[in-house]
Amino acid sequence: MAATAATQVRRSPVPIVWGPELTVEAIGTFALIFFGAGSIIATGGNNLTVIGLAHGLAIAVMVAATGHISGGAFNPAVTLALAIARKLTLLKAVAYVLAQLIGALVAALLLKAVFPAGAIDAVALGTPAVGSAFSVSNAFVAEIIATFFLAYVIFGVAIDKRGATTIAGLAIGLAITMDIYATGPISGAAMNPARWFGPAVIHWQFDNLWVWIIGPAIGAAAAATLYFYALMGGAHADHAAS
Repeated sequence: MAATAATQVRRSPVPIVWGPELTVEAIGTFALIFFGAGSIIATGGNNLTVIGLAHGLAIAVMVAATGHISGGAFNPAVTLALAIARKLTLLKAVAYVLAQLIGALVAALLLKAVFPAGAIDAVALGTPAVGSAFSVSNAFVAEIIATFFLAYVIFGVAIDKRGATTIAGLAIGLAITMDIYATGPISGAAMNPARWFGPAVIHWQFDNLWVWIIGPAIGAAAAATLYFYALMGGAHADHAAS
């Protein structure tokens, strides 16, 4: 999430129309699902290093490429966090989420066009799932924690101008990779409702769907509240950053 865009409060008096911001949000989310879920299909879900790097690199390069246009959320949970921190209006946040979900669906559809049915079925099109050795509650807590640290890093390197804004994309991508290494076997480490949504809808896989919707939302909201309002001082930080 590029600091130049993410630190701006976006308040538009006119209705949101499809434009560059929504286009890059859809494309960035497409990249995450296509290359992230694609790495799961390609490896049969058996190479956590490849899977973690594919997800992290996808977001890192998309943030670097177009974060200056939209802020580089590519994630409904992160979009919620930005809305909580008043970096997006409610209307624009809803538009971002719709664009992200569209990007996720198109990516999942094209994964089905690229990979053979057997490889897709073996990993349910890369849909996040509760690990066989873990409970649903384990996965839910893992999604909260993983998403908290993803959003926490985003605020630290992209929202807070005192942070390492020049390497925001790299830091955010590494946070995703770190989270996947630790929690991938537990919950699939989605940290992103769109990451679950695209493959789940196209493969029609809805088991425990609330884990990948509510878990990331709670984690991102907690990180936004802590970092923006406690560590940055909320409204005062907005004034100081302008």
